[in-house]
Amino acid sequence: MDLASIVGLVGAFGMVIFTAISTAGGMIGLIRLLNLPSFALVILGSYFAVMVANKWSSALGVFGAIKRTFSVPAFNESAIIQKLVAFSEKARREGLLALEDELEDLDDEFMKKGLRLVVDGTDAAIIRDLLELELTQMQARHSILQAMLMTWAGAAPAFGMMGTVVGLVNMLSNLEDKSSIGPNMAMALITTLYGSLIANVTVAPWATKLKGQSTAEASVKEMVIEGVLSIQAGDNTRILAMKLMAYLEPALRKSLESELLKD
Repeated sequence: MDLASIVGLVGAFGMVIFTAISTAGGMIGLIRLLNLPSFALVILGSYFAVMVANKWSSALGVFGAIKRTFSVPAFNESAIIQKLVAFSEKARREGLLALEDELEDLDDEFMKKGLRLVVDGTDAAIIRDLLELELTQMQARHSILQAMLMTWAGAAPAFGMMGTVVGLVNMLSNLEDKSSIGPNMAMALITTLYGSLIANVTVAPWATKLKGQSTAEASVKEMVIEGVLSIQAGDNTRILAMKLMAYLEPALRKSLESELLKD
């Protein structure tokens, strides 16, 4: 569970609620911010705009992407490095063909594909091209989800402004009824608030978090590519370990160095 996502959402909405209660002197301030028509216009209207911009399956898939922003993906970089180092040691002792028996038990499909190509004697340039193509396509799929969320982030304030216009039109068309001025003006302003909240507290930050997760996953796959090609080239295991650990954060790198680079 990603605590930053939860604490951030609770904190942002909590500050709005706190301000509403404080300025109105009680819960009446919060109640005044609750307007179902405004909520429906901004949330549903902006989501339908996302549907217009994307195919049906992609529009529905955005909710799965949102769910991922509340979890911390585990890429197990240390375990991957240790596995690649072990493969390197075995390949240098027994030859590349000795790795074939290890591949069936390998959980990482991306690494398995690369090492399978190595065992089959595929040229290094072709291996790099194939693995980088898969990496590029993964990033393209991720970017579609990120773009959908950014479309939503752009549409939400726009629908907030539409609600403002609707509220003003209703108010100006019925000025003789003074009792309707307050509710219509409230809708005009609240929809703008809803649009801003949806865009800046939820969907745009979600898109940013997904982009960060995608970047981290791409970095791990790039590390695997370098490891696979180093194994094929017969690089010294110590050099391989140093090359792979360059992808790690300093704290994680230091703990792994003591294990892999010991004399």
